Amino acid sequence: MPMKINIYYGGRGLMDDPTLFVLDKMKEVLEELRVTVESFHLYELKNSITTLPQTLKNADGVILATTVEWYGIGGYMQQFLDACWLYGDKEKISQIYMCPIVMSTTYGEREGKLNLSTAWEILGGRPCSGICGYIADTSMLEENEDYIRIIEKKAENLYRTINQKMPCLPTSNQAVKQKVAITKNINFTPQESEQLSQYVSDDTYVQRQKADIQELASLFRDMMGTSEKEDTTEFIEEIKNHFRPQSGFAANYKVVMEEKKTPLIIEVNGGTLQCFYGEGNRADVEMQISRESFENIIMGKNTFQSSFMAGDMKMKGDFKVLRGLDQVLIFGSRTME
Repeated sequence: MPMKINIYYGGRGLMDDPTLFVLDKMKEVLEELRVTVESFHLYELKNSITTLPQTLKNADGVILATTVEWYGIGGYMQQFLDACWLYGDKEKISQIYMCPIVMSTTYGEREGKLNLSTAWEILGGRPCSGICGYIADTSMLEENEDYIRIIEKKAENLYRTINQKMPCLPTSNQAVKQKVAITKNINFTPQESEQLSQYVSDDTYVQRQKADIQELASLFRDMMGTSEKEDTTEFIEEIKNHFRPQSGFAANYKVVMEEKKTPLIIEVNGGTLQCFYGEGNRADVEMQISRESFENIIMGKNTFQSSFMAGDMKMKGDFKVLRGLDQVLIFGSRTME
């Protein structure tokens, strides 16, 4: 069978990315040597990165390439390595040679190259000599014959290493793999790991599982409802005592608390306030919030607006109407603006 090498590129695909130039040159040399080369651009496959370890099956070698634009090897490459650790066939990986390529437009190409080699060794694979360099302008590569010759020689060396199946000395990183693997041994076969990675990357499947879990949780809460009666008076008095009427202001609010089965309804109509647990009229604003976060609002630590801006609360409806609730319910030491 002809040699097969997979390229996994973890950069952003920018036109002036020096890593892409290096990969193109290496691919030209390898194809001249009758090597089958398949490229995977991780930024284009970000929703299916967890399935990519399956593509290692028929590979004799891989090139892990990324660009350091500000710090480190980047999120896409890290996700791919995580997926190899969780779902990859470690027995197959142990037979695959890896050439790291890290070009930097700022700083840190040597550290990035070392990180890729270390990660591959911990996975059990065989690292090869790679390429790293600081290239502020891609034209520096394109116009320099010496640099191009270095890249071509690296591609030839990668071919020789794989073709001759050169042995690698054992490293302490491989010992780390053995220690780490002991603590979390999932005991999945490679086939089961592949199926699991497919489920993880399937957003529809994940969302369906979350919906099923929520339905089961709701079912159990309903079953427990016979023995645990929900408090339908909590927060009612505090809200009524801190109501400050605003002439001409009218709005309906629905507060869904994670720990309560029944939503809290707040209906404001000028000088009157209705507050109760149940189903009211159509809500102008619907809020989802934890009991703890809602209690912080009641205690005057936060407002409805600040809770939403901080991400402690989700809402549907008009943001101006939500802000109006902070004008008619004044908690704690807060004063009206």
